[in-house]
Amino acid sequence: MEHYDVLIIGGGPAAITIAKMTGHLMKTGMIRPEDHSMIYCAMPYAIEKILPFEKTLKKDQIVEETGTGLIRDSVSHVDFSAKEVTCESGRKISYQKLVIATGAVPIIPPVPGADLRGVMTFKTEDDLRKLISISEKGLSKAVVIGAGAIGIELAQAFNHVGVETHLVDMAERVLPSMLDPDMGSEVEEELIRLGINLHLRSGLVKIEGNEYAASVILNDGKKIILDSLDNCSAGRDEPEVKGIVVFAVGMRPETELVAGSGIMTGKEGIIVDEYMRTSISDVYAVGDCVQFRSGITGETVPGRLATNAVPMGRVCARNILGEAEKYQGFYNGAATKIGEFFAGSTGIGEHTAKGSFELVTGTAELTTIFPNMPDTKKVRMKLTADRKTMKILGAQIVSGMPVTDKLDIITLAIQNGLTVPQIRNLSYSSQPYQSYYPANNLIVAAADDIMKKLHKERIAG
Repeated sequence: MEHYDVLIIGGGPAAITIAKMTGHLMKTGMIRPEDHSMIYCAMPYAIEKILPFEKTLKKDQIVEETGTGLIRDSVSHVDFSAKEVTCESGRKISYQKLVIATGAVPIIPPVPGADLRGVMTFKTEDDLRKLISISEKGLSKAVVIGAGAIGIELAQAFNHVGVETHLVDMAERVLPSMLDPDMGSEVEEELIRLGINLHLRSGLVKIEGNEYAASVILNDGKKIILDSLDNCSAGRDEPEVKGIVVFAVGMRPETELVAGSGIMTGKEGIIVDEYMRTSISDVYAVGDCVQFRSGITGETVPGRLATNAVPMGRVCARNILGEAEKYQGFYNGAATKIGEFFAGSTGIGEHTAKGSFELVTGTAELTTIFPNMPDTKKVRMKLTADRKTMKILGAQIVSGMPVTDKLDIITLAIQNGLTVPQIRNLSYSSQPYQSYYPANNLIVAAADDIMKKLHKERIAG
């Protein structure tokens, strides 16, 4: 029987990370059912024609050049006591260490009409191929359900290629998990400026149609007509779809493989310890299929981001290789682009604190480069901290330039327990094309705003 020292089930970011680290040192195999591993974040930009489709696919070479055996198959059963995997092809493989990296699958809410043709999700290579094909064959209208980062990026992609686009969400604002209400107004205004039809505080009631989706009914009484099928093509095997509905409302962990196995699972996925070990010896789990906790509160929180999956993969690989490294938890730094704006957040905001802390916040608004330079743009930050300990808890940024570098500094501050007074004394750099004047810094200014606010409270109290 074929045997591997390390056998990985899955081909996403966490799985590839492990293969890169163990492949040269231990006999490693990766079982991947998909034709290609995807660069998920790049998918909307292929619809938008910024990238060719092929640029969203990872080359198999990045796995194979590590010495890892790439097995194109699906796993149908795992015998954890015998340490043996059975594939759908009938192939049997034994292992010393097993890593489950099965990822997550898109959620489709149980609404009437969700099973009609023309109703889709957006996650896989097949999803992307279909959406590109439909958009190139005369798609005229798209309804995207979910105004998170993926939904917004997908809506912009459709809008960019001339499709009438509607963005629907039950929340009161877009990016509800990323931005507080006082940070999101520019983003909403930008989406409207681009020509996207926003339907906020609007729940999906049902999708009407016979075989194909024909209209979308919202709980505020609005009806979005899709004109989903060209009458002249109704009898064809592949009719020209004129309107579609795409769900971008979140993901659920793919844990079917471990059901009834004795591996402990929770609402958010497979339960692992800080070493990425499951409840069964020599079985690890990483990535979107895993349930883990916030690095700030210690509570179980969702964390389905590639930027969480990759560090989990690194920790898992190091532990398989004999180190003893712990995963700190989710900080959930994330960013997106909305027209001319870049937005992102990390850690905890007022909208996510949920009573865990008594927050104090500070804001700052500067420019992305020296104000006297050409093409200067505005940047705003909201910094959150624990009023009791003064530890930094999170930040949100909306800017005319990329924000991830600043968010990563705040995440590092959170990870290391830095306080507002400490970060107010940040030593920073400055250059006309790269920062505000030496007289100030966005992070320092936001921290200083917190200190000034607390000083005023003490004087008033």
